[in-house]
Amino acid sequence: MLTGKQKRFLRAQAHHLAPIFQVGKGGVNENMTNQIKEALEARELIKVAILQNNLDDKHEVAEALAAGAEAELVQLIGHTVVLYKESRENKTIQLP
Repeated sequence: MLTGKQKRFLRAQAHHLAPIFQVGKGGVNENMTNQIKEALEARELIKVAILQNNLDDKHEVAEALAAGAEAELVQLIGHTVVLYKESRENKTIQLP
């Protein structure tokens, strides 16, 4: 579980990132969460955009993404989800 200080640090790190995944009307599926897991292993911190045509509650989508990818939900701002998972091989982010 991340502390408030760690979440603030990660939000600052994620500010300049562009979303690399999009959740559309198909919602969250296993294939998507597997790809997100791989991206998190490579990058540790990613953004996911929830498209306007997704009719699910954005909070539920964010929770499903975090749970499916076994990652920490750092932030949900507007329709953008920020996820963090410590990498085993490519550790680049040092948490405060």
